[in-house]
Amino acid sequence: MISLFRNFFQSKIGLPIFIGFLIIVALAFAATDISGSATFGGLSGDDDIAVVGDQRITANEMQGAMRNALDRARQQDPTLTMQQFIAEGALDREIDLLIDRAAVGELARQNGLRAGDNLVNSEILQIGAFRNLTGEFDQEAYQAALRRQGITDAILRKDISDGLLAQLVLRPSLAAPTLPEAAARQYAKLVLERRQGQIALIPSLQFAPEGDPSDEQLTEFYSANRADFILPERRTIRVATFGAADVEAASQPSPAQIAARYERDAASYGAGEQRAISSFVVPTEQGARALVERIRGGLSLEAAAAEAGFQVSTGDLRDRESLASATSAELAQRVFAADEGAVIEPARSQLGWYVARVDSVERTPARTLDQVREEIAGQLQRETQVTALAELSSRIEELVDTGTSLSEVAEQFDLETRVIPGVTADGRLFASPGQGIDPQLRPILDTAFQMDENEPQLATLVPGEQFLVFDVSDVTASAAPPIAEVRDAVVRAWRLEEGSEAARAIANRVLEAVRGGTDLAAALREEDAALDQVQQIDLSRGQLLNNPQQRIPAPLVLMFSMAQGSTKVLEDRNDIGWYVVDLEAITTEEIEDDSELVAQTRGQLAPALIAEYNAQLSQAIRNEVGVERNAEAIEELRRQLTGQN
Repeated sequence: MISLFRNFFQSKIGLPIFIGFLIIVALAFAATDISGSATFGGLSGDDDIAVVGDQRITANEMQGAMRNALDRARQQDPTLTMQQFIAEGALDREIDLLIDRAAVGELARQNGLRAGDNLVNSEILQIGAFRNLTGEFDQEAYQAALRRQGITDAILRKDISDGLLAQLVLRPSLAAPTLPEAAARQYAKLVLERRQGQIALIPSLQFAPEGDPSDEQLTEFYSANRADFILPERRTIRVATFGAADVEAASQPSPAQIAARYERDAASYGAGEQRAISSFVVPTEQGARALVERIRGGLSLEAAAAEAGFQVSTGDLRDRESLASATSAELAQRVFAADEGAVIEPARSQLGWYVARVDSVERTPARTLDQVREEIAGQLQRETQVTALAELSSRIEELVDTGTSLSEVAEQFDLETRVIPGVTADGRLFASPGQGIDPQLRPILDTAFQMDENEPQLATLVPGEQFLVFDVSDVTASAAPPIAEVRDAVVRAWRLEEGSEAARAIANRVLEAVRGGTDLAAALREEDAALDQVQQIDLSRGQLLNNPQQRIPAPLVLMFSMAQGSTKVLEDRNDIGWYVVDLEAITTEEIEDDSELVAQTRGQLAPALIAEYNAQLSQAIRNEVGVERNAEAIEELRRQLTGQN
């Protein structure tokens, strides 16, 4: 057989075929090396999504960033899927964020700035997710957290390093931008601006067809809008709780035990002092001293921070040691040497200079053994009970870790098991709209929607007092159901879309009529006698912004961004119908030279000014260090994350 192949490759026909095959293989490897993406086998974790200067942003980094971003978004909408998240533009936003951070880090390194290993280590030590129950850094918790996020130690350290370098580069540049008074005056005039016009709604339902669509129409509509009918993932959660009631009560401690505990904790029963402060950090000492002088001159600390573009942090009562640990030793020393209500001299920290005010001082006198005897006795009893409960939880955890099922654990320790079917990621019960799971169980929801079926875990409900064992079963993935299960909803949506198309056509005809000189109400009546709902608008921008908690209707937002004498059409964001917005007049008032509105406007626009400067500086840095995007790899990553591969 080997001789047959050898003779074939040496023949006039076989030799060209063999050489052609080698060329194809070589081209395949070359293409892979050039593009950085495995074209023949999909996207790999080491493939480049972008190159920033000399730094690579890999697919692994982007996948981890997207998972983290989705987790943050799910804090507001727990049922959000990756497909929906990406459809909202999240992938492009996260790529831009990583590129900006990498670009700033690259520029910093090119100019000799460094974030050393010790500084990065100190940042890692401050992350709560990496600590154990005693508050100490836990290497196992650290590695487990990295695995959950799908990132490596190197990726995390690089991200932290870039973040620290970004602070060094950006904060001095964006420390305290001030909007020029002339510009602030123009923006202030906008608050007094008044607009008059008309808004009419052409409702979609009024023009929706009454009959049912054909099966072909409905199937085509459902295929095109399947994402609108996706049902959330549902899981059955089983829980068994246990706590202090499941262990024997502790006996009364002896006088000797109480005295020994008093002796051990003598420092905590002695006289003490705690202080609370409000503070913010300024990048330079000169800037901090200037702000301190203004505050001592009568300006409040909060107002000074707002004008300079800083955020004030208000802390709880702390003793000297804990304040020094959380901030700096210099700050703690100056705070505990000042009187209540005083503004201290600027104190140095790793990231700048503290400007701080002593808000309150609380002093506690020393207490004798007789005064705290009952307190110590109760403490010792609780500790004994907690120890017994910890031993019980350890035994249960050992069984769970060795593969014992929830049913077996519950039977062995006589625990009652509750079964909660059809739970969604936001805690709702799918079969019972409007109802949800017990609020006490909400802390386990995130874990329950990440764990595999029938693999129980132990969780703490109340530290040292109540625990539970839980598992999941009957997992129904998030997906669009067969059309037969949601036919009524699909028919309603089809009718609404058909009505929306008809309403849109009417709105466009009304728009042309109004632009041609016809009155809005008359143009509506020409289309349909029932279209006579025209709302007259006469509002100032200040009235529009009077209630910041209430969302401004979209047609009013449009009216306050249009040119005088113009007419526009706007689709309602909730598919109610189409608005025709007609702006007739704009009037403005002059602002007096000493108007407080100008100063308020400068303060309110400071964050927006910082954001604008940041965007401009980030773009300039990108241009300086150079950015190359791998469009093919980005699209492949998009397909992977949305499950299209």
